[in-house]
Amino acid sequence: MRRNVLVIDDVDTCASTLELLFGGMQDVDVLTALSAERAWEILEDIPVSAVVTDLEMREMDGFELIERIRSHPLHHAVPIMVITGSSDPDAPRRAAGLGANAFFTKPYSAGRVREELEHLLTPGQSGGS
Repeated sequence: MRRNVLVIDDVDTCASTLELLFGGMQDVDVLTALSAERAWEILEDIPVSAVVTDLEMREMDGFELIERIRSHPLHHAVPIMVITGSSDPDAPRRAAGLGANAFFTKPYSAGRVREELEHLLTPGQSGGS
């Protein structure tokens, strides 16, 4: 079964790096969005198995996107992984409080991020990094 993973980062090179990292995973198709607004449009049109988002973006930020996903009846259970360059020490707690399942700060370990995504894509898992 193919699984769609939606990657959201307003820095094209960051989104492309994650697309390459996840694209090699078995049965995973990577969709990318360079804004939270575009990500929301994709979520409304295409079923996704997981969301990987940055926090610091123009217009709608990652916190608002997480909140929106968690409050939507069709998307509320989609696993969410945050990968961010934010230096805000409160960001991990705030993201978890809104419903993020995993949190990584840039620079990150590609192996750990990929392993956590596999874990989040496993039915019945909720993550917890």
